[in-house]
Amino acid sequence: MRPVIYVLSFLAVLALGFWAYREHYDTRQVLREVSGLNAEIASLREALALQRAEWAYLNRPDRLRELASLNFERLGLMPLEPTQFGDAANLSYPAVEEFFGDINNSVMVTGQLNPEEEPL
Repeated sequence: MRPVIYVLSFLAVLALGFWAYREHYDTRQVLREVSGLNAEIASLREALALQRAEWAYLNRPDRLRELASLNFERLGLMPLEPTQFGDAANLSYPAVEEFFGDINNSVMVTGQLNPEEEPL
């Protein structure tokens, strides 16, 4: 009986060793993939920061004003001025009936306030 237990124990140790060996290399492979993904994320963030900086540079008000004046004949763009904007007091609001239509203020209520009372 003891030799069978020894053989089974030896086979169990071999199986666990093989499993640990495979898990070790699988873990190393996943860690390499994660480090590659982190490097890719870092490069994409750097590219995004560069594009945001370029967008901010290209959207400078003085540059846009100069481009609008250079291309005035072709595009017909007018420079923005504070007088072009209106006040909220100048806005016209739609009538209340347009929103609510044909709703009257009466409310139909059914039921009883007190259960002891007789129904109407």
